[in-house]
Amino acid sequence: MFSPVFTDLWLSPYAQGEILHGDDAFVLTVNPDLDEDTPVMVLETLDGKVSVALTPEMAAAAGLKPGEGLSEESFRRHLGQAGIALHGADYLFTFLGEERDALLREATGDGIRRLTARDAEVFAAFEASASEQDRDSAYVELDHWLVYGAFEDGRLVCAASMYPWNDSTVADLGVLTLPTARGKGHARRVVRAICRHAAGQGYESQYRCQLDNHASTALAKSAGLTLFAKWDAVFVEPEDSEDSED
Repeated sequence: MFSPVFTDLWLSPYAQGEILHGDDAFVLTVNPDLDEDTPVMVLETLDGKVSVALTPEMAAAAGLKPGEGLSEESFRRHLGQAGIALHGADYLFTFLGEERDALLREATGDGIRRLTARDAEVFAAFEASASEQDRDSAYVELDHWLVYGAFEDGRLVCAASMYPWNDSTVADLGVLTLPTARGKGHARRVVRAICRHAAGQGYESQYRCQLDNHASTALAKSAGLTLFAKWDAVFVEPEDSEDSED
């Protein structure tokens, strides 16, 4: 029911490498090809199965070895004892095939359009009206691959942006609505408009939000997106490659 492009992107890391443990409920794989910035990834699909992929270095640091009768509980205990902290799970949403087809047949409503570099002043005023916490959480940027906005009386009140996820044809989505404009359907219409544009360019849409962000979860569902899985990871910030000076 989900796009093969989307499922292959999210399931393949757990099927490559050395399987330390595998059963119907829990799979743990050591994958040397994981990105350096996400050396541990945990995916829980809708059937309740939990899959873990981690680099050999992380497996060694956590003391994970084959033949231990591992489970999700013991895996998490190993991480905790090694001082390795997961970031906190996200919901992963995307469009099912029939919802994607319906999306493509829609027309973009009045007051919604694509934003470009020519909208820099408008977008700056929009950002200035949003809190730092909301901006950080949404991660909506004018220089992203694709940006859409909704306007009230000529003022930008809601914006969404997308960028290709891990150099794939899956586009990750963020959306931000000013507090005074919430509850009016702007976010839903902007999300559908930007996802429609992305689909027309051959991209699958991806919507992520924290499990306790109930408003964002409700938005995803109202926009026609379907829950695919819960995903957690260890994130490592890339080191500065420039030499430091004394």
